[in-house]
Amino acid sequence: MTATDKVFSGSIAAIYESHMVPLLFAPYAVEMAGRVAAHAPAAVLEVAAGTGAVTVELLRQLPTDVTMTATDLNQGMLDVAAAKISDRRLHMRSCDALDLPFQDSSFDAVVCQFGVMFFPDKLTAYRQAHRVLRNDGSYFLSVWDTLETSPFFAVVTDAVAAAFPADPPGFFRRTPYGYNNVAAITAMLGEAGFSDVKSDKVTFPSRAPSAAHVAMALCQGTPLRSEIEQRAPDGLLEITRVAERAVEKAFGKGPVETTMRAILFEAQA
Repeated sequence: MTATDKVFSGSIAAIYESHMVPLLFAPYAVEMAGRVAAHAPAAVLEVAAGTGAVTVELLRQLPTDVTMTATDLNQGMLDVAAAKISDRRLHMRSCDALDLPFQDSSFDAVVCQFGVMFFPDKLTAYRQAHRVLRNDGSYFLSVWDTLETSPFFAVVTDAVAAAFPADPPGFFRRTPYGYNNVAAITAMLGEAGFSDVKSDKVTFPSRAPSAAHVAMALCQGTPLRSEIEQRAPDGLLEITRVAERAVEKAFGKGPVETTMRAILFEAQA
């Protein structure tokens, strides 16, 4: 993982919210929140909350007396979340998942949707989650399966790589889709102190109003943007159009649809 893989700021955060959330994260947010709500937690911590896709669903599905804290390393992402969420149950805080500023045994549930792939020290992050959980608490996390199980991403990755054959950007394969070995993740959770680790693969449709929407989301609403701009400082719009044409060729014009697959984990403290 490179330094730019963790940067979601400025216009990246805004495009992430407007394009990436409906394209990818919304269905899994509903699923994740339902799994958490089934345990009826009284105090919930969300790490790597991003622009609040899961936060919104947790607040919708959890009872009115719950307390919830949403955190993210990038203040810009939390700013976008804060602009759309107003709920007395919610506290937001910018912090590092590797050094959570909370007391031991503070929460009944810790939730991390599609964030752990970005943690430079995953074992430390797992140990921090375990530390802040109460003895009967649960850790919920999700990661993407392989790149090929999310065809929008595979097509755009190949198209952008072809535009820079001497130095192809590798953000998607390297980071968001680079951490999906179930046995290794399960073992590391055990090393961090968790038990009864369960996992299952969940497939949802991925839909967008156009190929342009997909290209904008992936090329400009993720750290892939930084990789493109490093290689072509004035080429972001052109590379986005290259990606758009590739998506259009693969999935057609007008509304486009494919599938995506993630792995959801639940572990007990």
